[in-house]
Amino acid sequence: MTRRMVAFLAALMALMVLLSGCSDGNDAKTGSIAQGKELVYATAKDINDMNPHLYPGSMSAQGMVYESLVENTEDGIKPLLAESWEISNDGKVYTFHLRQGVKFHDGEPFDAEAVKKNIEAVQKNAKKHSWIKLSTKIVSCNVIDPYTVQLVLSETYYPTLVELSMTRPYVFISPKNFINGETKDGVNGYNGTGPYRLAEHKVDQYAIFEANENYWGGAPKVKKITAKVLPAGETTFLALKKGEVNFVFTDDRGTDSLDVEAMNKLAESGDYQIVRSKAMNTNMIAANSSKLDNPIHETAVRLAIWHAIDRETISKQIFHETEPAAYTLFSPNVNYANVELKKRGYDLEKAKKILDEAGWILKDGQTVRTKSGNKLDMKLYYDANSSSQKTQAEFIQNSLKKIGIQLQLVGEESTSIAKRRSTGDYDLLFNQTWGLAYDPQSTVSAFASESSYYHTTSGITKADELYKKIDQVMVSTDEDTRKSLYADILTIVHEEAVFIPITNGNVTVIAPKNLQGVSFKQTQYELPFEQMHFK
Repeated sequence: MTRRMVAFLAALMALMVLLSGCSDGNDAKTGSIAQGKELVYATAKDINDMNPHLYPGSMSAQGMVYESLVENTEDGIKPLLAESWEISNDGKVYTFHLRQGVKFHDGEPFDAEAVKKNIEAVQKNAKKHSWIKLSTKIVSCNVIDPYTVQLVLSETYYPTLVELSMTRPYVFISPKNFINGETKDGVNGYNGTGPYRLAEHKVDQYAIFEANENYWGGAPKVKKITAKVLPAGETTFLALKKGEVNFVFTDDRGTDSLDVEAMNKLAESGDYQIVRSKAMNTNMIAANSSKLDNPIHETAVRLAIWHAIDRETISKQIFHETEPAAYTLFSPNVNYANVELKKRGYDLEKAKKILDEAGWILKDGQTVRTKSGNKLDMKLYYDANSSSQKTQAEFIQNSLKKIGIQLQLVGEESTSIAKRRSTGDYDLLFNQTWGLAYDPQSTVSAFASESSYYHTTSGITKADELYKKIDQVMVSTDEDTRKSLYADILTIVHEEAVFIPITNGNVTVIAPKNLQGVSFKQTQYELPFEQMHFK
């Protein structure tokens, strides 16, 4: 080998090393993610346990794997795993005719026996599902023939089909994945009937979903979807810029991995598109009315906080007007929620007057009001992985300081906050309504559920009346009666200010510019990935 050749090879090797060192992650773009075959989405949290009959798992991930009998759409309830159904005249018996030829990911047939086993498995853990009133109404699930099943209820329950359409728990997993004939203590696999199957999961790193080529609705065109765990904010933004991930959306915990400014920068680059759903839910603060040893127990304190929050500024400065200010628990486009309620706007002087009249005095030289020797001091819990919640919390903290309320901010994982909500270990916490597909019935049912908003509502004067009306509205068969009952229910919680609305939220997607078919379901918890394709 000549000296010239040796020198040439040495220079070539040096160049290769230099290029590899300067790639800065761009080599990720040379694989299937760059060739339009794969979606890699950033998620601030692991998908967790994919058992669809329990609650720790990511609903957006579960929505790819499992399916329900019916689907909730903008045009009402539509067939899914059940092709048709009849309801008895007394509203107590639902007969479902199942789609034939459907198989679970492990090859097991989806039939009436599988439906019966799944529904009975859910019911064996009924206390866990008490927030879903349907779980308290089911008497039996009976097999009529291999593809016909009957669901028998104890009484008429108008939201039955809506609750059967939810992402969980009334969805179907292969009976072979049951442990000792049940699912309440875990499962040994995650085989559903959905358009994707879980292929690999490395906790707190990633989860890989592969297309179900035998899907009854047709094989998805996007063959691989990866959920990659990344911290929200700058890390996710840089990962998108480098091409390490190519998809981000508002997840089922309400976490926004990117702020609006970062989203706009990505769209301006020409590589990404922003797609937003219509208003799906209401972002709010839940106040613990049952906490007798805390100022938040007082209606006057809750009303003062309501008046001290400048929703319009939050909408403009934090959300760049992508989320409008909300003044009621539900927006008027939610069924039964177009109720005339008194609008409470931003008014610091009114907030101060309410506190003065309630005996919370701001003494000269003091910054925090007191009453009978107690300080007007409380804690607000927010999702530590949500940049917008943290920013809102700080903004609200500053506003409340102006009226003499000391607000301590505590950022925690969403699972920890959910536990606080169910145990009552909170003063104030960020939360959201269930969304279009579920409301008002699901959020309203949760008012009386010990695993949900019971501690928010149980301390109010009209708690017993509230719970009675909730029970009545769920079994009412008369439309006018339901409207009247919902109006009463929403008026009670509005007057008590136990749910303090902030903005009407939506689902936002950041996707590759060439990805087609990006759309939304009625639920904020799932995306129809199976409808997406690259052009």
